[in-house]
Amino acid sequence: MKKIKFIFNILFWVALIAVIFSTDLRAEVFGFIQRGVIEIGLVNPTIEENHKTLKKNEPYQLTLKNQRGEMVQLSEFEDKIVFINFWATWCPPCIAEMPSINQLHEKFKNDKEIVFLMISQDKDFGKAKDFLEKKSFGFDIFQSQTSLPNDLRSNSIPATFVLDKSGNIVYEHMGMANYNSDKFISFLYELKKQ
Repeated sequence: MKKIKFIFNILFWVALIAVIFSTDLRAEVFGFIQRGVIEIGLVNPTIEENHKTLKKNEPYQLTLKNQRGEMVQLSEFEDKIVFINFWATWCPPCIAEMPSINQLHEKFKNDKEIVFLMISQDKDFGKAKDFLEKKSFGFDIFQSQTSLPNDLRSNSIPATFVLDKSGNIVYEHMGMANYNSDKFISFLYELKKQ
């Protein structure tokens, strides 16, 4: 009898793991685990290493469409600080860092000097819209309608960039991070003073 229980126990765990890896739950489960890593403070954005200024030669040309179908141009945000995050629903580190980005957005949502552009890399933008609705995040999500400027391209996601009021890239980070940290918030306030 103990042997039968043991076999059923193993079969249960194998079946559970198979379901997680073969469905959309994979990104959610691994995102949940990685969110724990973020919350205990193991992956905070390193401002000193990633703070640089990449001067643009001309305004970046990028057209985006949000979840309501409204079109915006990146060039519309001259004289604003722009937080850009490239993400996807199938990306566990993206899912893991989103609550911290949402908390950061909530702190600055009424600040007219800071803009959040959460740009989905999902081929089916409907999945990204469903994800946003399910999670009830307060930020808008966007889909690129034109090719990305070379300076904003990355071989991995999540990828995060911050543009200063002149449109220069002053921060970039590849991989997940806790953006709702005191250090990162102070960094944004310093940019506002410039």
